[in-house]
Amino acid sequence: MTHPPDVGQRIRALRDQQGLSLRALAERCGMSINAINRIERGENSPTVASLHLLATALEVPITEFFRTAEKRKTVMVKRESRVHAQQQGMDIESLGTGLHNQQIEPFLVTVPPGSGTNSPTITHQGQELVYCVAGALEYQVSDEVYTLTAGDSLLFEAVQPHVFRNLSELPAVILLVFHIQDGSPGHLHT
Repeated sequence: MTHPPDVGQRIRALRDQQGLSLRALAERCGMSINAINRIERGENSPTVASLHLLATALEVPITEFFRTAEKRKTVMVKRESRVHAQQQGMDIESLGTGLHNQQIEPFLVTVPPGSGTNSPTITHQGQELVYCVAGALEYQVSDEVYTLTAGDSLLFEAVQPHVFRNLSELPAVILLVFHIQDGSPGHLHT
């Protein structure tokens, strides 16, 4: 049985593969050297905004942080085997990674009341699909605000600035699927 990857170790491995010092990566992504070092050592869980910044700086999709070395034609992920990350109070579960030439990045995200992307709006290449599994969520894309409740979906070009938050008193659960476009990295920004 394989062990789930350690996000901090994967970030360090990718940085090392690219021959980047902590300082060089910090300059590329706008984060402090100390913050990156603590993430790599597993002392801090990266925020969603930090994952976005690190993925962009390393020029990889977010799923690369959750990836194992194996490239397969079929990926089965049992519920109890999902790789989890905690960011900004949210639980983010990778629903599948490691497919050869993978073009989508699927995540299940549980957003507690009052949580969401507590950072400036985010943009990235590709397309994004949001499906509200349970609860309610407010999603802002450019200047439009959309309220999603269970069963609602939102599909948009991700180069538009976007952000979301749970304004209800109950947790919201969403399925996020990023489509990687033109070989550019997709970015989890939840």
